[in-house]
Amino acid sequence: MNEFDLIRRYFTRATPSAVLGVGDDAALLAVTPGQQLVVSTDMLVSGQHFFPATDPEALGHKTLAVNLSDLAAMGARPRWATLALALPAVDEAWLSAFSRGLFALADAHGVALVGGDTTRGPLNLCVTIMGEVAPCVALRRDAAQMGDMIWVSGELGGAALAVRHLRGEIDLGAAAGACLQRLHRPQPRVALGVALVGLAHAAIDVSDGLLADLGHILERSAVGAVIDPTAIPRAAAFATFFSAFDACVLAGGDDYELCFTAAPEQAAAIRAAATALGVAVTPIGFVVAESGIRDARGEVFAHTCGYDHFA
Repeated sequence: MNEFDLIRRYFTRATPSAVLGVGDDAALLAVTPGQQLVVSTDMLVSGQHFFPATDPEALGHKTLAVNLSDLAAMGARPRWATLALALPAVDEAWLSAFSRGLFALADAHGVALVGGDTTRGPLNLCVTIMGEVAPCVALRRDAAQMGDMIWVSGELGGAALAVRHLRGEIDLGAAAGACLQRLHRPQPRVALGVALVGLAHAAIDVSDGLLADLGHILERSAVGAVIDPTAIPRAAAFATFFSAFDACVLAGGDDYELCFTAAPEQAAAIRAAATALGVAVTPIGFVVAESGIRDARGEVFAHTCGYDHFA
């Protein structure tokens, strides 16, 4: 199978939302009148972002999910994506499962794959995703305001526990299944992000660790935060593995939940919107003037660096 056979067989489908999709030098897209285009790119590298033995169908899901999570953090509706794929060899069973996982999530969120590239090399997956949002309403990191409540969706730390489990550092036992699901098949909070437009001020997806990602909001907005660590929603497995709480819940990556800030008077509307979507949201603190992230006693948290590819 050559490169073009591979693309035709596994990654070419009808794209009615695009003027021109896969098959030419570039795609042609028509952005909805009155909307802004939102674009994000994420790369997943074998051995760096996922274990080489990861199930390819789950990997197809996650490859798109991490990009959808970025759109969710902006309050954008997904539209199109491109995929750049480096493969050590053509493995048709692997490609079939990977594309099945990718397209299942794409269909769930109305995403059309409109182009990309393939090459031979170490396994590397790179998606560029595009969405739309009305002008001047996107959720941005630089818009947190003094007195805002800080919220988190879902629960945190399960994916980080799963990584420790796969590395042999801990044995999750019966709790392994739920944590591995969080690691391999994260659920991007796209609908919640869209619902938060007009309710929240600032948002970010939790991919590198809660404190690190919240820190990006605070730095861009020139504010600080006081949070209650006991209020942070965490995976059920922490009932057994509580000793890993700090590292996995405060600094663990791969959660792909939303952390956002909003005025206190929006709390009831936020809870109602989240309930209608079946997503849990939890307030964990407040935005304050003093820089940094502290607890109620004024002590600065240690786990603020999060995951860094070059650290």
